[in-house]
Amino acid sequence: MMYNGSRSFIALMLTLNLSLFLSTVVLAQDNNTMTDTRIIIAHRGASGYIPEHTLAAKIMAHDMGADYIEQDVVLSRDNIPMVLHDIYLDAVSNVASEYPKRARADGKYYAIDFDASELKSLHLHERIDLQTGKVKFAGRPTQSPEHLHMLTLDEELAVIQGLNKSSGKETGIYTEIKSPAWHLQQGKDISPLVLAVLAKYGYTKRTDPAYIQCFDRAELQRIRTELASDLKLVQLIGNDNTEAPSTDYAQMRTVDGLKIIATYADAIGPAINQILTADAASAVTVTSLVADAHATGLLVHPYTVRKDALPAYANSFDDLMELLFTRAGVDGVFTDFPDLAVKFRDQPAH
Repeated sequence: MMYNGSRSFIALMLTLNLSLFLSTVVLAQDNNTMTDTRIIIAHRGASGYIPEHTLAAKIMAHDMGADYIEQDVVLSRDNIPMVLHDIYLDAVSNVASEYPKRARADGKYYAIDFDASELKSLHLHERIDLQTGKVKFAGRPTQSPEHLHMLTLDEELAVIQGLNKSSGKETGIYTEIKSPAWHLQQGKDISPLVLAVLAKYGYTKRTDPAYIQCFDRAELQRIRTELASDLKLVQLIGNDNTEAPSTDYAQMRTVDGLKIIATYADAIGPAINQILTADAASAVTVTSLVADAHATGLLVHPYTVRKDALPAYANSFDDLMELLFTRAGVDGVFTDFPDLAVKFRDQPAH
């Protein structure tokens, strides 16, 4: 493990009963404006070191100095926003052994079929590849402590604001609304519920240290207009339309597409391979996407920088960071390794 920060602090926090910790949190009343350029976003927390979206991963990311910490959000059966990357539970939890009869016809266990209390009872572990049954990223821990559990969005925001208050930092939040069209098909409207939790913690304005991201263009437009949110919005751009079948990502990457995005969003979140490409000899080309986005006033926060899943043209984590920040000119990055990204960015040469 590369990280050598205050692990004793993290261990102490993990021994606390979460409800007791939350009862001592005072909500921050003064959200200072944060600089939007060259930010480090902890992807699902410090997920390169500890299973994603767990309390431990979020505390570690905060301790590592991430500027923002990401929350992917889905709904429980009882309409509680839960921090979970997928709409199903199979890849990161022991749901199959705890609730063997609760799978749907496709064999998957969906968060929306469980109450929040049931979801919080599950043990979370390192993400596995459902086809092979092996850890998705080789070298990451195959065993994790049994006290790693799912957080509600309410709990996570309370933790982050509590850590901000005790440390004097102003770490922001970067919340993704997952599969809003799918939730609607299940009879649930996720976005108003997420916005209500954010508002409870004082996140309502563009000047607040908060972003909302989504792959679904129609939902982001709705958040800006019908739901009248003034928060910073980020249009995620996928490589295919799996996340949002009605969204044309190829069109989004054109100059005209970016101009449309700029009418409702403040930034784009493209995949790295939409910014950097390479030929057979690993000669790197920077696409026009960042320059085109900047020309429309959009920030660019690509995903995801991982030291254990580097593209073939990058010789190291720092090499990829150099390409993104210096050559491509992005404004921030999502990373599973926020300590390494913060260290790179803060070097005098960069």
